[in-house]
Amino acid sequence: MRFLALAALSGLACTAFVEAASAQDEVYICVDQNGVTEYRNTGINKGCRKLNMPAASAPAPARRVAPGNPATTASAFPKADGQVQKARDSDRKQLLQDELRMEEGKLASLKADYSNGEPERRGDERNYAKYQERAAAMKDDIARTERNVEALRRELGKLR
Repeated sequence: MRFLALAALSGLACTAFVEAASAQDEVYICVDQNGVTEYRNTGINKGCRKLNMPAASAPAPARRVAPGNPATTASAFPKADGQVQKARDSDRKQLLQDELRMEEGKLASLKADYSNGEPERRGDERNYAKYQERAAAMKDDIARTERNVEALRRELGKLR
């Protein structure tokens, strides 16, 4: 159940990311050594592959609806029972808290690897430019994860 909920939440986030990135037409799906999947606008890391994005189409023009039409009234919109809505809110809060813990752990790991701007050089980085490129990518990952943590905290703040 929890896995399905996380998958649904990440699916929504991925859809929003793909829609936002469609103007750039370059979206990469990256899988790290732990099997974690991320969607990015750059594919400089190993394990990244470019997704084929459909061309963005213009939004459909808004239709005018007569004021007396029931489709425009709030009473025509389906409502959930109070207990059902509380259960949904509780599930959403739990998912956000789990996601926040996961992102905070990832951020701590990234910062430890980054070592205040001086990550440990690997054996395959004899070229200093390659080392700098990896350090810049690490810095970008940290910034992106910090933004994710802040966004999750804002969402949790709205629920309380």
